[in-house]
Amino acid sequence: MTDQEIIEAAFEDRAAVREDAHEAVLRTIDRLDKGEIRVAEQGADGAWTTNAWIKQAILLYFALQRMEVIECPPFEFHDKIPLKRGLDRARVRVVPPGVVRYGAFMEPGSILMPGYVNIGARVGERTMVDTWATVGSCAQVGKDCHLAVGVGIGGVLEPAGARPVIIEDGVFVGSRAVVVEGVVVEKEAVIGAGVVLTANTVILDVTGSSPVEHRGRVPERSVVIPGVRQKRFPAGEYGVPCALIIGQRTASTDRKVSLNAALRDFAVPV
Repeated sequence: MTDQEIIEAAFEDRAAVREDAHEAVLRTIDRLDKGEIRVAEQGADGAWTTNAWIKQAILLYFALQRMEVIECPPFEFHDKIPLKRGLDRARVRVVPPGVVRYGAFMEPGSILMPGYVNIGARVGERTMVDTWATVGSCAQVGKDCHLAVGVGIGGVLEPAGARPVIIEDGVFVGSRAVVVEGVVVEKEAVIGAGVVLTANTVILDVTGSSPVEHRGRVPERSVVIPGVRQKRFPAGEYGVPCALIIGQRTASTDRKVSLNAALRDFAVPV
């Protein structure tokens, strides 16, 4: 049996996890830590597929691991999951007290300021995870992204088949923005400060003569800011938070220039 088959069988009957399942889980988490496998993958058609069995392995790993003291003087932790090692060999910069958990993978050239990257997550090349930003369990962040100060990228482990948050290549996420519940932010989009994106957040493209509604997905190169739309309730009419697409990054310029242009042209706070 393959590790995937062993893990899937063990997950169905967790009360009878055999020794071979334990070994399969450890091998899978090691491969995840090395970046050999990943929780979600993008196909040639651009669609994302979730590898549920890898999330099952993470959940089994939590169940199999024992609590222990982890010492990183002057810090001390008490947890089931060790910290990631070998950051120098991986050519990853982590600024104290930034934390990357074992089972997460940061590609060469990525930078973690004093923030947090959880197990199962992946952070792409040259991406900056800024101060107090968090990348939740299994979230996938692409190359050349910037998660600004205090950004919250949500994690998800259960149900195992649920899609994690996806931040594609070249995305900028502004300060204190929150992206959760499997939302996909497509490549080179700009998310302004304070935007909250959940699976049910209404994302209104207001660049045309009439609004176009999206949910769970920010189209590529979109510039997004917080918004409010009116909704009638039994007790009266109130403003309900939404997100507004107010423009697109200029296709004729490179990422750096188009980002600056987007922030200048649309006055997006970051």
